[in-house]
Amino acid sequence: MADRGVAASRVSLVTIAREWTRIGCIGFGGPPAHIILLRRLCVEKQRWIEDKDFDDGIAATNLLPGPASTQLAILCAWRLRGIAGALIGGICFIVPGLILILALSVVFLDRNAPAWVLGTAAGAGAAIPAVALKASWTLIPASRRGMGARRGEHVRWLVYVVVGGVMASVVGSYLVLAMVACGLVEIVARNRGIAKPSGPARAMSPAVIGHFGVVGGLGAIAWVAFKVGALSYGGGFVIVPLMQHDVVSTYHWMSSTQFLSAVALGQLTPGPVVQTVAAVGYAAKGIGGGLLAALIVFSPSFLFVLVGAPHFDRVRANTSVQSFLRGAGPAVIGAIAGSAIPLGRGLTHLWQIPILAGAMILLFVLRRSVVTCLILAGAVGLVLALSGVPV
Repeated sequence: MADRGVAASRVSLVTIAREWTRIGCIGFGGPPAHIILLRRLCVEKQRWIEDKDFDDGIAATNLLPGPASTQLAILCAWRLRGIAGALIGGICFIVPGLILILALSVVFLDRNAPAWVLGTAAGAGAAIPAVALKASWTLIPASRRGMGARRGEHVRWLVYVVVGGVMASVVGSYLVLAMVACGLVEIVARNRGIAKPSGPARAMSPAVIGHFGVVGGLGAIAWVAFKVGALSYGGGFVIVPLMQHDVVSTYHWMSSTQFLSAVALGQLTPGPVVQTVAAVGYAAKGIGGGLLAALIVFSPSFLFVLVGAPHFDRVRANTSVQSFLRGAGPAVIGAIAGSAIPLGRGLTHLWQIPILAGAMILLFVLRRSVVTCLILAGAVGLVLALSGVPV
């Protein structure tokens, strides 16, 4: 991963800006769509990056906390033009979706929005618990294979899932501690010689989180965004249990219904799903809050790639890193599934329950895409609002 390759001298920064902006505009569907678009451009069409190097990039960015597809976009641009390419490529990949989600937040998160807007948002939001369950379901096979085939490994995997699910449904603000704890337990289980964190370090983590928990305003926005950008593992949807308790219960930036709408907007817009954090920042402090949240949530991704890219091979080969992810990964799966419980409690109208049931059928039985599901759910909410149903 340290060698950027001969393509670095052939690809202009203008080309990177143009192509990464294009992917940022059409990248609907989350990380799978982003990976396909980046592979099609960099490997198949332009042949800037070898297929093996691209696959190595996917594997390396999946080891990092934060939005993996964003980090892959930054890494591909870094391989072509170094630091300048990474900065330009990453920004151009992020900005189109950021602009769109802030614009949609102005419309859909307005407390005085017209009934048709509220109905559309409530309809799409009603499908979000089903989307959470689907997101966790898709992560299970790879996680179980990676854990191993022994009985003890299966038992630990199940325990980590349960811990993540319980923490997400009960005390979401401390979910990060649960994921880290599961990762550390797995390190110890696989290598008895690895030292546990010292007592002061273990005691410090809750204190730090508790400290930021009482800070309001921009400091609170910064902390919530930092948790998502620097401490989230296992895919974009893990942001939901990481944010929900803080956003709805601690700081009261959003009602449960508005949070469901924000998550739906993050799923419907192109680019990384963590753009949802920008909608949260907007609800807290307007456009400035949304921009601050976006700046903080994506900064760790740039830092991880720019500092770590030359060392990714060693990181991937590190047994402690692999063990940590084997423990944290199942906790993430449980957390995403567990988030469906508080998300479901956010439904405020009886007519949303049939929409949720329909979303389950669309996603699990008919196997339609998340975007299709949310659009249909929003359309049903729109029709009901126009027909006079309370929203």
